[in-house]
Amino acid sequence: MTARFNRRYFLVTGSAALTGSVFLKACSNTPTPSTTASPAATSAVKPIKAAIVLPGVITDKAWNQAGYGGLTEIKTNLGVETAYVEKIGQAEQAEALSDFARRGFNLIYAHGGQFDAAVKQVATQFPNTFFVGVNGAATGANIASLQIDHLQASYLCGIIAATLSKSKKIAYLAGQEFQATQEELRGLLLGAQSVDPKIQVTSSFTGDWNDAAKAKEAAEALISAGADVVYQWLDNAAATVLQTAEAKGVFAFGNTVDQLDLAPKAVLTSAVKRINLAIAKLADLASKNELKGEVYTLGLEESKILYLGKFGTAVPAELQAKVKKTEDAILAKKITFESCQESGKETRCVKGSA
Repeated sequence: MTARFNRRYFLVTGSAALTGSVFLKACSNTPTPSTTASPAATSAVKPIKAAIVLPGVITDKAWNQAGYGGLTEIKTNLGVETAYVEKIGQAEQAEALSDFARRGFNLIYAHGGQFDAAVKQVATQFPNTFFVGVNGAATGANIASLQIDHLQASYLCGIIAATLSKSKKIAYLAGQEFQATQEELRGLLLGAQSVDPKIQVTSSFTGDWNDAAKAKEAAEALISAGADVVYQWLDNAAATVLQTAEAKGVFAFGNTVDQLDLAPKAVLTSAVKRINLAIAKLADLASKNELKGEVYTLGLEESKILYLGKFGTAVPAELQAKVKKTEDAILAKKITFESCQESGKETRCVKGSA
């Protein structure tokens, strides 16, 4: 069975510490429903109990639902017990992570870079539990981070955006500002500038991945300021932004899942990130004791995990071909994204050409 833990239950009741096999390798994170008790794993697989802590709901058709899918993949592939809890805010993160550890879950995913501080706080208290920050950057003896190379996909989207923008103003809209969103914003800028060095790229962060009203207000403000392409990364609020773009007659990009159908007249393509498969990939390594306390970054080379979704009708065939040629150049390392300094800050710069 798959058990869903209630948010209030976590915060109000304590749980007795349970014993579990010592988990010495790192693992990944994604949203899925409830706790899953499955058939016993074979002797070749390390016995684990996997749980995930989600900031939003598993029905958001975006980040949290994708994370939930990862837990489902783990259950299916490894036949282990799984559990999840959703709608965990910043103040509740450490307690939710700790509660799973006390219950004997020895592989715990924190689904979002905003969990990094809580993961580092809790991990030292539970040395026999491995914590994985999805989209995070924390590492340690029992901490790993799983990252998608958002910059690679957004670079391709930047090429599309700059080519189709008439105002030469592009907007980036996300829930929070941290490493992953900054990487994605950087990729969008670099891709757009490869087409037009003078193009303007502005950013806005609502402070909430799910608040549709805030997202709509922010999107309308960006469009009013002249942006005719909006690249969004939101969860439950994503549909509102895409539909606002469609109503205003501007273009937009889907994110995490293929969101073309949400606003087919507006969406140019989507940066699809199969977080569920990435999470399962690391869990498999963990079950074999091959996962370590480091950052695992998966890019376009993982073609089933990171790729562009269906193209909208506004993207002509020749532009699609240009994007494919650029993607091939990235895979062949003719185009690379290397660490550099710009305006006194560490970032990544593009080198090479298609």
